[in-house]
Amino acid sequence: MAATPDLQRQALRAKLVAARQALPDRLERAVALQNVLRVWLVSRGETSIGAYWPIKGEFDPLPALYRWSEASGDGDMRRIGLPVADRATGLLRFRVWYPGCEMELDAYDIPKPKDTDEFQPRLLVVPCLGFGPGGVRLGYGGGFFDRTLSALEPRPYTVGVSYTHGFLPFLRTSAVDRPLDALLTEDGVMYERT
Repeated sequence: MAATPDLQRQALRAKLVAARQALPDRLERAVALQNVLRVWLVSRGETSIGAYWPIKGEFDPLPALYRWSEASGDGDMRRIGLPVADRATGLLRFRVWYPGCEMELDAYDIPKPKDTDEFQPRLLVVPCLGFGPGGVRLGYGGGFFDRTLSALEPRPYTVGVSYTHGFLPFLRTSAVDRPLDALLTEDGVMYERT
């Protein structure tokens, strides 16, 4: 009996997580991707960004985002938010994050800011386990980012971040996937919707 598409994607996810965690040069790749993200953010006009707390060897965008937030000009208050997962709705809400803010675990044991203001980001930095042509993203399969993007109005601009090992040339979207607006790797801007 052949594996179902869901089982195939689960096996692919496990393989990509293991490969990412085993990258011998992951630190060097992370430094390069930090630089790509910082340079890319210079041209963006948004003043509020939602991101994520890195898990399972994911790229950590928070240092680049913190440097972005420090560059705010007069009256240009820049905010960074981390997601809070809501088990009941399956959606993410974003709370203000800054280095040293008090954290607690969310419903899925991922750190989230404790008792900070909630806001709707205008740009989302989205982790990609894998990615394909045209902004296709493979995440962990929970659907949180896709459901949240469908619910947010106006929809934030989305930029995926991944190491290049996650490129899957034959990856296609499913009915519930929301393509990314841009995708960055340690090698630069891989995709940006025009």
